[in-house]
Amino acid sequence: MELKNIIFNKSNKIATITLNRPKYLNALCEQLIKELNYVLDLLSKDDAIHVVIIKGSNKVFAAGADIYEMKDLKLISHIKKDFIKPWESISNFKKPIIASVAGYALGGGCEIAMMCDIIIAANNAQFGQPEINLGTIPAAGGTQRLVKAVGKSKAMELVLSGDMISAEDALNYGLVSKVVPLEDLEVQTANLAKNIANKSLPILILAKEAISRSFESTLSEGMINERRLFQSTFELEDRKEGMTAFLEKRSPKFKNC
Repeated sequence: MELKNIIFNKSNKIATITLNRPKYLNALCEQLIKELNYVLDLLSKDDAIHVVIIKGSNKVFAAGADIYEMKDLKLISHIKKDFIKPWESISNFKKPIIASVAGYALGGGCEIAMMCDIIIAANNAQFGQPEINLGTIPAAGGTQRLVKAVGKSKAMELVLSGDMISAEDALNYGLVSKVVPLEDLEVQTANLAKNIANKSLPILILAKEAISRSFESTLSEGMINERRLFQSTFELEDRKEGMTAFLEKRSPKFKNC
């Protein structure tokens, strides 16, 4: 597939996907999502890639869904074709995904950032769910993931007012994992990605699954799943290598098996 709306590159176990519709503030049009899904499908099958980074520009991560594509839709259009459904490939991706956010992450942009596993924000980042100002509501998790990240009261405030919050506020509310100076965002994101990428890929996938299950289920169900995933690691050579390396006081040499 020819990539017109994203830029894609791979290096040292890390893949970077850059949203690239600068004229439209990286609005999430149908073709951009198709390209994103195409690349994620390739990466899901590529055992050489352990971590994915999704980023925008220094001024905008993504300003939301493409209003031009939505403005004339009717209910029957959504019934026949749910255009939000393909976005879920991000949240269903098995390998770790880091959202590297600078500038605006609004509406669908905030939602796809929340679909990622970790959000690192530049100090100029701003987050929000302004759909209420357009006469509608969030549809890609803005009323669901946001509640789990920042709590009911703050999520209500953000969704019902349409207001934005700063990167520092997002950190204080638990929406992002860290805030760094804009000029350090690329390096800080790369350092975290490299740290994660050096781990065993099967173990990364299992760890991500355990945390995701906790996010979506009760504590008792999550504990059962965690224990089973932990026990399953004892069939992996990487688990044996990790423990052996620890006892021998050396760095492990994982083989992803």
